[in-house]
Amino acid sequence: MRTRPTLTWTPTGAPFPRTTSMAEVARVLENGRVVVLSGAGLSTESGIPDYRGESGSLRTHTPMTYDEFTGTAAGRRRYWARSHLGWRTIARAHPNDGHRAVTALHSAGHVTGVITQNVDGLHQAAGTGPVVELHGSLDRVVCLGCRRTSAREDLDRRLRAANPDFEATATRINPDGDVDLPGDVVRGFRVVGCADCADGVLKPDVVFFGENVPRPRVDECYRMVGEADGLLVLGSSLTVMSGLRFVRHAAKAGKPVLIVNRGETRGDEHATILVDLPLGAALTDLVDLLGA
Repeated sequence: MRTRPTLTWTPTGAPFPRTTSMAEVARVLENGRVVVLSGAGLSTESGIPDYRGESGSLRTHTPMTYDEFTGTAAGRRRYWARSHLGWRTIARAHPNDGHRAVTALHSAGHVTGVITQNVDGLHQAAGTGPVVELHGSLDRVVCLGCRRTSAREDLDRRLRAANPDFEATATRINPDGDVDLPGDVVRGFRVVGCADCADGVLKPDVVFFGENVPRPRVDECYRMVGEADGLLVLGSSLTVMSGLRFVRHAAKAGKPVLIVNRGETRGDEHATILVDLPLGAALTDLVDLLGA
């Protein structure tokens, strides 16, 4: 069963108290094993905008939904034309200070695991591993017919061959690798099918809005949070339930929930500590405080 997409969330009531110091976060990480839950806000300093921040892409961009992608050939053409261009920008992105800080904290034993809502692979590029990719990865493609997965690079070569005259410029990249393109450019784009089963529909191996995260992946995240001594949320508004449920799970179990994010989140009521700082500087400071 698929869920109705939750794209926005509006805070109600007075904001919860926030701090601009990482000292309390450092004390929790020093004394316990903490799992990181990261969101799009962690990758903004790598040039990939988030969905819901001050300049979030949802202000001007409607992301692809599962029903639109699977329901119409026009929807798939729109996605692949735009993503074919946008994915190149994602693939060229580099880890920032925030990603490198998470790697240092993991190597030092303060962080025992990482769950990311991001599909950009930047945690892994920074050397953190293993990482649970809650929403999948743009680096992979899955056939909805035979279910085989393949590398995005292979599809990129096939799409280039099928569209030798494709020329467009990305004016803005979105967290899902989508960009805005004129309708005439989209209509002229040729989509290719699965190379293994000939006519299967290819989909990026990511969880679209309105699509459920695979249950085994959810169970693995619950296990990680259950075995940890705390949860550190980095750069996520926690608008969608796929991430918020782990915050609720940790809080219900009496574990400290630490949220570092620019602005309010849907999980603030469950937080032990709320920090409002840019992620790169905040996490670099955290590494220094812990001597990691």
